[in-house]
Amino acid sequence: MTAKSLREPVHVVGAGLAGSESAWQLAEAGVSVILHEMRPDRMTEAHRTASPAELVCSNSFRSDDAANNAVGLLHAEMRKLGSLIMRAADANQVPAGGALAVDRDGFSAAVTKALQEHPRIELWRGEIASLPPADWDNVIVATGPLTSEPLAEAIRALTGEDALAFFDAIAPIVHKETIDMSVAWFQSRYDKVGPGGTGADYINCPLTKEQYDSFVAALLAGEKTDFKEWETKTPYFDGCLPVEVMAERGHETLRHGPMKPVGLTNPRNPTVKPYAIVQLRQDNKLGTLYNMVGFQTKLKYGAQQRVFRTIPGLENAEFARLGGLHRNTFLNSPKLLDEQLRLRAQPRLRFAGQMTGCEGYVESASVGLIAGLYAAADACGQQLAPPPPTTALGALLGHITGGHIETVDAGPRSFQPMNINFGLFPPLASAPTKKPDGTRLRGNEKTIAKKQALSARALADLDRWIADHLHIAAAA
Repeated sequence: MTAKSLREPVHVVGAGLAGSESAWQLAEAGVSVILHEMRPDRMTEAHRTASPAELVCSNSFRSDDAANNAVGLLHAEMRKLGSLIMRAADANQVPAGGALAVDRDGFSAAVTKALQEHPRIELWRGEIASLPPADWDNVIVATGPLTSEPLAEAIRALTGEDALAFFDAIAPIVHKETIDMSVAWFQSRYDKVGPGGTGADYINCPLTKEQYDSFVAALLAGEKTDFKEWETKTPYFDGCLPVEVMAERGHETLRHGPMKPVGLTNPRNPTVKPYAIVQLRQDNKLGTLYNMVGFQTKLKYGAQQRVFRTIPGLENAEFARLGGLHRNTFLNSPKLLDEQLRLRAQPRLRFAGQMTGCEGYVESASVGLIAGLYAAADACGQQLAPPPPTTALGALLGHITGGHIETVDAGPRSFQPMNINFGLFPPLASAPTKKPDGTRLRGNEKTIAKKQALSARALADLDRWIADHLHIAAAA
């Protein structure tokens, strides 16, 4: 490490999942960090606390299956890289079938404690309301989708680009004791056992066709939150659509989405398949709170209580938190950022998290992780090679820094927020065609084998990258 890097800390702006992970990676690499968080001096419409890494939407990190699911693979890669976010998630998991879900308060408390106790991290409270000072020569901006308007305006003025924007919605949380368990039952889809789970981790509320028809009608008729004039053309991110927007796309849409009745059997009436099912997932370690899976909404509070209490089993539901809507922003990253996530117009500024155009808790944290490693290498006067594009982390970075930016018939940019998925990975040199016993793969077996081969390749390539390159930052 140079004498300069010993004197001058790296500044990380924003203590969400990405910023917290960035700070942790820098500090673990031997670099001093000042982590800036504007809360509680300035709160957002979505946050409720001043704690780092507060989960404002779902408490699920989604699938933890590293062999068959791209997000589970990303979990595994982050664990290999010493992720603080994954460590805190693993220590605070709650049952959720095949998913990794966490007690949101315990998770945030664990991240906060680790940051506060690290000798190379200082947590400074207060808003950065303009571009970071010019003498901060190594900065990570991880202010997330709720970046304060003064900072967002400063970034727009610097880049000459309007930040793209979309709406993100929050699902309601219900007190478990108010759910009628004489109607509802515990079961995971296909009885799948996940991390910390038993195979009976979700509360299921069944609907007949008549109940479903009435529910959809009430949902569509419910009073919605009005948009401000400047918000009316803001699109939604397809991975987090409000439930009423899904219903507007077709009467049966919800039955093929969050209310699909597959893989579940009502033990009280096993011969009759429910027409639709509402699932609730445990939201805290005590098991007293459950969130309505896929029920993010822009309904007004009164309409939410009225409509959601028409669901069998939720007639007397009491809500710990009702759903909400907030406007998210992200950069046109393929045009504005280089492959090391630095702003081309001012390379001292590096961006991380959802603001770069990734979507999801894990994806956001993973981009924070690699941004921290890049910044640590810079602090040491060195450069870290990007992770291989065959890895989940490398594939996600490829989308962010190399995604499409061309317009079609002068229409909107095609770059959109993206969850990690196997479609972002380079194809296999040769797809598997046979099982270990030599017999030919058929039907869905080919898809499963392909995913497992992509995952195995990713983990092997990441191990080689760690061995060949990661000592650059760690040498500090």
